[in-house]
Amino acid sequence: MTKRDLVVRISKDTELMQYQVFQVVQRTLNYITEALSKGEKVELRNFGIFEVKVRKPRIGRNPHKPEKDILVPQQAVVKFKPGKEMRDKVVKLSPQSTQKSSQ
Repeated sequence: MTKRDLVVRISKDTELMQYQVFQVVQRTLNYITEALSKGEKVELRNFGIFEVKVRKPRIGRNPHKPEKDILVPQQAVVKFKPGKEMRDKVVKLSPQSTQKSSQ
């Protein structure tokens, strides 16, 4: 599902214009991004939690030159932890249904 798919679906359900729905969806995503960029945790009940974690520096390897080590610096990354409702619904998926959607 893309942002466009989401906008079209919400527009059909609410009978709002797609442009209006797009503005709301985009503004929501902008606020989430803004909060994460400040290091804040974003918790959306029944959906999940976005939070910033800092990865420690580590040694990596270039697959084309495995004899040479590369220092991968410390960096901040966004982690997502799904909420209980989402986790429960996703667990019910069969392996066949996830393969169909990825093709």
